[in-house]
Amino acid sequence: MATETVAKPRTSMRVHVQKFGTFLSGMIMPNIGAFIAWGIITALFIPAGFLPNEELAKLVGPMITYLLPLLIGYTGGRMVYGVRGGVVGAVATTGVIVGTDIPMFIGAMILGPLTAWLMMKVDKIWEGRVKPGFEMLIDNFSAGILAAGMAVVGMLVVGPVVKAFSNGASAVVEFLVLNGLLPFTSIFIEPAKVLFLNNAVNHGILTPLGTQQALEEGKSLLFLLEANPGPGFGILLAYSIFGTGLARASAPGAAVIQFVGGIHEIYFPYVLMKPIMILAAIGGGMTGIFTLVVTGAGLRSPAAPGSILAVYAATARDSYVGVTLSVLFATIVSFLIASVILKASKATAEDDLDEATHRMEALKGKKSSISSALTGAGMNAGGVAVLAGPVKNIVFACDAGMGSSAMGASVLRNKIKAAGFPDVKVTNSAIANLTDTYDVVITHQDLTERAKPVTASAVHVSVDNFMNSPRYDEIVELVQASNTDGGTGAAAPAAGAAPAVGAPAAAAAEAPEEAGPAGILVAESVVLNGAATTRDAAIDEAGRLLLDRGAVDSGYLDAMHEREESVSTYMGSYLAIPHGTNAAKDHIMKSAVSVVRYPDGIDWNGKEVKFVVGVAGINNEHLQILSSIAKVFTNKAQVAQLEAATTVEEVLDLFGKVNS
Repeated sequence: MATETVAKPRTSMRVHVQKFGTFLSGMIMPNIGAFIAWGIITALFIPAGFLPNEELAKLVGPMITYLLPLLIGYTGGRMVYGVRGGVVGAVATTGVIVGTDIPMFIGAMILGPLTAWLMMKVDKIWEGRVKPGFEMLIDNFSAGILAAGMAVVGMLVVGPVVKAFSNGASAVVEFLVLNGLLPFTSIFIEPAKVLFLNNAVNHGILTPLGTQQALEEGKSLLFLLEANPGPGFGILLAYSIFGTGLARASAPGAAVIQFVGGIHEIYFPYVLMKPIMILAAIGGGMTGIFTLVVTGAGLRSPAAPGSILAVYAATARDSYVGVTLSVLFATIVSFLIASVILKASKATAEDDLDEATHRMEALKGKKSSISSALTGAGMNAGGVAVLAGPVKNIVFACDAGMGSSAMGASVLRNKIKAAGFPDVKVTNSAIANLTDTYDVVITHQDLTERAKPVTASAVHVSVDNFMNSPRYDEIVELVQASNTDGGTGAAAPAAGAAPAVGAPAAAAAEAPEEAGPAGILVAESVVLNGAATTRDAAIDEAGRLLLDRGAVDSGYLDAMHEREESVSTYMGSYLAIPHGTNAAKDHIMKSAVSVVRYPDGIDWNGKEVKFVVGVAGINNEHLQILSSIAKVFTNKAQVAQLEAATTVEEVLDLFGKVNS
């Protein structure tokens, strides 16, 4: 496979810092709830709190001194070496806690993963050499001895060193505050956010220092240096008024998600579209920090995610005015600067938000395009990514392997056939049934991390739209480059090549050109004017059609909603195909498909849907009709015919289905 046989390119320093920041974030983020719990107890019960209570205030000290560092140490250890690493990491963290008189978050972030890594190396020394019957003895005593030793090291060595670093960092922050220089940290923080380097700063330094400051003073402005939603909100507001094309149309929705939902990365593509726009983010950030310094405002605990709701929830009792002004002024300044930039550049070509999004994905290192994500692939003379060998097996994987993956597979299969590679197998499967036998694995972006561990040798492609993702054309290019003499791969596989081992037999077979078997889609299961007005009601309506036919029981309808909550079944082209989870297959009595049309459209997680196709399949009997549906919905003229259809027979005929 490409990832095994081709030398990987050198990783840039930026990528290393991103990975480091992600690792630090991975230790802090799972425990943010504990930080918030501590902040709430502190705000309520300390003498200056909302409900002073001397007895309950006794919780404050032990939580920040012991609980939070131990949670971080355990989480960091577990990230490196599972539960075994988490246990020894927590024990070692006790040493740095006892060895200092300040909250030892940074010490926990060092000693937890370090001890787990050492445990992993120690275990490898006698791996396979322990005589049967002595494994538990060796495992328990080796963990105990290493953990005890590292606790001593933490107490005598790591603790004092980290305390000195923390004191030095605190002195630097105090110097910046006293000399009015703290706002200038935005010159680093705001670009770092767009480049996805912020976690190393935010969770590696600001959160630990802010927590220590909050313990001493009851609040800290450090928590809001990176989390202030104002700069991004101002930029999105400017695009909403002065932007053009897709950027202007999408900015209002993005603004709500960023400001209320706290997902800051949604505004990054708008900055990357016009790099000079970073000046607006820096200006807003500096203004927000300056306001906090002047008003003396701060938060009691981290605000994660950076939603205005989370910010207010963590705001100290005496800081609501200051925090409000900080967010407001940051928004105003970033809006004004961004507006000037947009108005001055109106004469240029329309902004390409899609291209900027791809640049953001490349910077983040996730959900990037094929040409940049295939780090295990080589390049042919034309610069197209090429695998070390030909692409033979491509699989679409979703939770159930029944609906969205089948549709995506059908669309891509047709594209690859049209490109002249009919022998490339494009199948679909449930993630639970995947094996490491595929060349390319395609998943919804929310499921990619689940698929990677069991298909480590494959190239992984994340999509957010199974019907018409631009990734499909890039995959076709990959096949063309890898399966011809022009690429590094061999020629296309011979006809009749065997499907991937472990792939469902029926899924491995290509869907025939003709419509599916009689009885899968019948007139009684087609509704031209659906009654539902919401996504959930539409799922119920499509599901009841399956239930009325005796194809499923009521438990399957619950599973359809469960599936929708985990990953959206929106496919693009006004189409959604709700179906149950993999675990719900026992609720299916026979294969069936239902079709409900909503002429006025309904909102489906922010997307407009006019056609809802309910799916229940046994032994992939439904794949043929889904293949027909996929062909229709990739043809704009046929979609228009569906919208204009006045009889059920027209719908059935369009899908190539003889009414039964």
